[in-house]
Amino acid sequence: MSGFLLDRYEVTVGRFRKFVEAYPGSKPAAGAGEHPKIAASGWDAAWDSSLPADTAALKAAVKCQSTYQTWTDDSGANEHLPMSCLSLYVAFAFCAWDGGRLPTEAEWNYAAAGGGEQRPYPWSTSASDTTIDASHAVVDCMGDGVMPRSCAFSDFQLVGSRSPKGDGKWGQADLSGNLWEWALDGFASPYPPGECNDCANLTTASVRVIRGGSWSDPPSHPLSSSRNNRLPSDRGEGTGARCAKTP
Repeated sequence: MSGFLLDRYEVTVGRFRKFVEAYPGSKPAAGAGEHPKIAASGWDAAWDSSLPADTAALKAAVKCQSTYQTWTDDSGANEHLPMSCLSLYVAFAFCAWDGGRLPTEAEWNYAAAGGGEQRPYPWSTSASDTTIDASHAVVDCMGDGVMPRSCAFSDFQLVGSRSPKGDGKWGQADLSGNLWEWALDGFASPYPPGECNDCANLTTASVRVIRGGSWSDPPSHPLSSSRNNRLPSDRGEGTGARCAKTP
């Protein structure tokens, strides 16, 4: 694949707030957020109806779960938490507005696995190193360190809270844990075979790829190789985003 830039952090509440403040003027135009080497990968005008109509509707949409949503209507203590409850459409629109795009699944996997090193976890020192604990990643409802294990809002942690110990090869934080992250691709299982250059699976798009595991998932889910999927309209308290750019 060609060179690309991947955000160091997951999109935060504070960063997303600027998108909300600009909404609906921050809605994407057709073709926005396109991968420059993948034709027809930008915003599809047919998705316009899948975005909230106005600012009030957008704020309501990101309040998906009263206990675990990270969004607050007013700026406060959550500004550096990862932004949860994002549908693929809203995540795509945000990244396009922010001057980027959603990463392809191949790009996301490359960053998490350390390229050809094939790291089991982003911080692994070798292909056989499967070390994971609460000092590496925000997983298994143990983010707040409270024993015995119990799931609570306090298990969400500030982005980069496990840095540098949990960072990937190129410095990205929370590629494992905190939130699942949307990728551009439609989900296919098994992973689409064959070799290609600068490509993404845009043909199987009824459900979309999410990668990286979340704050409540067991340690097997944040493996660099772990894949999951959601309907693009889903807004889960465990799902956020990280944007990419092509230099």
